[in-house]
Amino acid sequence: MKKYLGIFVAMLMSVSVLVGCGSTNGKANATPGQDATAAERTKLIVGFDAEYPPYGYRNDAGDYVGFDLDLAAEVCQRHGWELVKQPIDWDAKDMELNSGSIDCIWNGFTMTGREDSYTFSDPYVDNSIVFVVKADSGIKTKADLAGKVVMTQADSSALTALTNQEDNDENLALAASFASLEQSKDYNSAFMNLEAGSIDAIAVDIGVAQYQLTSRGDTFAKLEEPLSTEQYAVGFKKGNTELRDQVQETLYEMLKDGTIDTIAANYKDYNLDQMICLGK
Repeated sequence: MKKYLGIFVAMLMSVSVLVGCGSTNGKANATPGQDATAAERTKLIVGFDAEYPPYGYRNDAGDYVGFDLDLAAEVCQRHGWELVKQPIDWDAKDMELNSGSIDCIWNGFTMTGREDSYTFSDPYVDNSIVFVVKADSGIKTKADLAGKVVMTQADSSALTALTNQEDNDENLALAASFASLEQSKDYNSAFMNLEAGSIDAIAVDIGVAQYQLTSRGDTFAKLEEPLSTEQYAVGFKKGNTELRDQVQETLYEMLKDGTIDTIAANYKDYNLDQMICLGK
């Protein structure tokens, strides 16, 4: 009897272990985040550069705000998700995304030239890369940048536009004419350097440029000739089409009912309403 009782107890323990393993590894206890299915997701972790106005930045009250964060907040509200605003080091964005620390990159993120590296939403903002100089610098055209010190953000689309070796002869020749092409960790630092006179120009996305031009009065000026044009989209880990589809479908709903235009109107000083390209 004791022998059979022992076998019975052992069988029960084995079943318990198997059930426990199934619960841990199965979907029932999946942590909401990048690997969560549509039914399980309770939050969306958005990775963004906290010094990239007007798309994502910290305001005077210390809160993270911006056009893209407003869009994300509305998407989350419609799905019943909690929005987690996760500021990241822009250079580490791929590591953050691939490790699952964030669910998406949503912060004026250029898809142009990166289409094969991420699963992107449809583009929602047309963007140009422009040069900003001090208003009294005398620099009026791109040709005037010859012999000048130009700065841009590390790992930015502007840097790519000036260094990409494929079918980019005009911009490569322009960059070769500079005294030097410097890189800054963020654009706020670049604009401080420009104001201090330690550099001569900044290559920057037009939305960020417009923010600086609006907030700093007559200190800076924008050259009329753009460096390049591009489009912004929400970037997801390669292959994560389920979450991309959820977010994208909601963005189209927001476009149809006028919500995107309403949010863009809050940033009218930056001409975002003229840059919306979703569905076009």
